[in-house]
Amino acid sequence: MTVFKPEGWRIHSDENRHACRSLPALQEAAEKGLILEARASLCTTDHDLIVDLGFCKGIIPRLEGAIGIDDGSTRDIALISRVNKSVCFQVLRIGRDASGEPQPILSRKNAQLKCREEYLSHIIPGDVIDARVTHLEPFGAFVDIGCGIPSLIPIDSISVSRIFHPADRFRCGQDIKAVVRSKDDNGRITLSHRELLGTWEENAALFSVGETVSGIVRSVEPYGIFVELTPNLAGLAEPKEGVRPGQLASVYIKSLLPDKMKVKLIIVDAFDALHDVEPLRYFRLGGHMERWVYSPPEANRLISSEF
Repeated sequence: MTVFKPEGWRIHSDENRHACRSLPALQEAAEKGLILEARASLCTTDHDLIVDLGFCKGIIPRLEGAIGIDDGSTRDIALISRVNKSVCFQVLRIGRDASGEPQPILSRKNAQLKCREEYLSHIIPGDVIDARVTHLEPFGAFVDIGCGIPSLIPIDSISVSRIFHPADRFRCGQDIKAVVRSKDDNGRITLSHRELLGTWEENAALFSVGETVSGIVRSVEPYGIFVELTPNLAGLAEPKEGVRPGQLASVYIKSLLPDKMKVKLIIVDAFDALHDVEPLRYFRLGGHMERWVYSPPEANRLISSEF
């Protein structure tokens, strides 16, 4: 049974290493219809991808580079941006280059079609899946959900705690979990992420009144300063002069109020410092969700998601 994962997941597998070690092994993989991976080392002026198989160079012709290249629904940047990265493919045939050396002809599009037909066509809203962040835009994060097929996590679906840019939460190349939010008639999939980062109660349980903990200043308002404690939990601190969004902060937890879904804080200190994107803590790693309720039972307002 083929397991479909984002590009880069299978390149170091034993099966992939074996198939890419020699021409007979590659031919055997072709006969089995295996999906393989290797690094794209060059994109030619014709936008063909040259793939380094170790023992020889393979080629993915432009029209075999991705679903949608032939009709223009996928732009050539999808090929250009793969240089020096892993690409998945199936072997079409073993050809010869201009000097007569073996040159496998490969198809990334066929691998994507197989992924779409055997995997993505069967997932439904509420399914939790693996994804890999490919690039970030102000409006959301694009991710690979299998064999280089893209999907979007809109910025307001990344976390409950508001961020200015997806780079506040993700980095390119990061492996994440996501939940299928919707599928349209053309099979395009939109994802969400915040539902996997825990409810208000689950996140609040990580803290206690009286503790002084670390946080990130997310916004400064006339009435107070919002400090993120976790991606799904932020608190409000009293105004303090000189504090700016993006700063690290040490904050004293004054109170936790589940009925109002509020955390009251006092900023002890805030300062500029370089910091990496924090590793994500997931409260849900797989399976299927029908409904997610962020709010505690006693809360006076409801934050939830239906799938």
